Amino acid sequence: MKLLLLTVGKTDSQHLEFLVAEFSKRLNRYVPFELRAVPDIKKKGNRDAASIQEEESREVLKYIHPSDTVLLLDEKGKEFSSRNFAAYLQKCMNSGPKRLVLVIGGAYGHGTSLRHRAFASISLSKMTFNHQVVRLMAVEQLYRAFSILKGDPYHND
Repeated sequence: MKLLLLTVGKTDSQHLEFLVAEFSKRLNRYVPFELRAVPDIKKKGNRDAASIQEEESREVLKYIHPSDTVLLLDEKGKEFSSRNFAAYLQKCMNSGPKRLVLVIGGAYGHGTSLRHRAFASISLSKMTFNHQVVRLMAVEQLYRAFSILKGDPYHND
């Protein structure tokens, strides 16, 4: 199985980019991992959030295959402890997808078309975070989950 993290927008911070790259490299020891950024849509004129969400969602959907299992990272999604998230990922992987795709939306979240395509929505916290910071948190939590599943000593209870 392959793992893809799709994000809307790029990271402006070199510090965050360095950390994302570090955890991506570590994660690749467990599973083929790819991070891909889709350009965000800038708010111009009188465009509302819903139209921006939908346009970004259409761009994200271009990278999703019919056989993919899609999980949205969303503040309204289901919350997990790190161990429970690892178990949830294992359950998703056991269902046999060729690729598991996690999606981080842009500033306005996910559009309806992408929500309908998703298998589930998960949350890293009830708090709202900058999508650049969420990228780092997501990669770190994916690495943590795989280290838990493999019994490696990264995670401490």
